[in-house]
Amino acid sequence: MKIIQVVGRSNSGKTTFIRNLVPVLKERGTVAVIKHLGDHEYHLEPGKDTTLFFDAGADVAIGIDSQKSVAVIRKNTLESMLDQLLEQQIDFVIIEGFKQKPFPKIVIGSLTIDHCILRDPDCDDVVASLHHFAEYPAP
Repeated sequence: MKIIQVVGRSNSGKTTFIRNLVPVLKERGTVAVIKHLGDHEYHLEPGKDTTLFFDAGADVAIGIDSQKSVAVIRKNTLESMLDQLLEQQIDFVIIEGFKQKPFPKIVIGSLTIDHCILRDPDCDDVVASLHHFAEYPAP
């Protein structure tokens, strides 16, 4: 599973870049995206069944509608989510944020950081550089 980490300052264009990269990678395999929410907490809709199940202590609460599934998972480490995606045989995981992790990084904007292998690339640059990105777990 290839890890493609995207970092940058707030409002630098990370989300727009990732939205454009996802369909390009989808041509080559399955894609998952993990976003670091930083200091703000994601709020589940109060009073909804999935929220009530999670609040009751369920380790995983899943809601399914006609187009998608939404899962709330009590595990909250990047590694535990990567392990779960590996089990699902995902080909590419795009990570937005988690700047402290030691994966090779795409930097959007002026942020100076270790492990930068591409700065402000286009999607073709990423595809041409896939061999520079980390495999998870490392072989």
